[in-house]
Amino acid sequence: MPIFHRFIDFFNRPDIDGWDVRQGINDILMFDMVPDPKVVIAALYACRRVNDYAITVRFLEAVKNKCGSLESQIYPWMIQEIAPVLCELGVDTPEGLGYDQPELHLDSVFDMH
Repeated sequence: MPIFHRFIDFFNRPDIDGWDVRQGINDILMFDMVPDPKVVIAALYACRRVNDYAITVRFLEAVKNKCGSLESQIYPWMIQEIAPVLCELGVDTPEGLGYDQPELHLDSVFDMH
């Protein structure tokens, strides 16, 4: 049984609580790999069942960070794979919420004319 099936089964438990969701996400992120989209989808549903929008967005940020130097190739594919679930659950990506830009971003004074 591949390891990602263990995580899917873990997140699909009907009695999962917020602590378990966070523990499962931490366990996934400890591996030196980008999680499979099926695991990400199961985690998103678990976050919804415990009604924790913040951990959902933070998990998506962590998945993006796990892509490392291949972010421009892997992350768009990941979003494409999980997009139907994001729409179903009403979850925005970190980019959709503006988290990819600093809140108080100002142009450099050296670039102003």
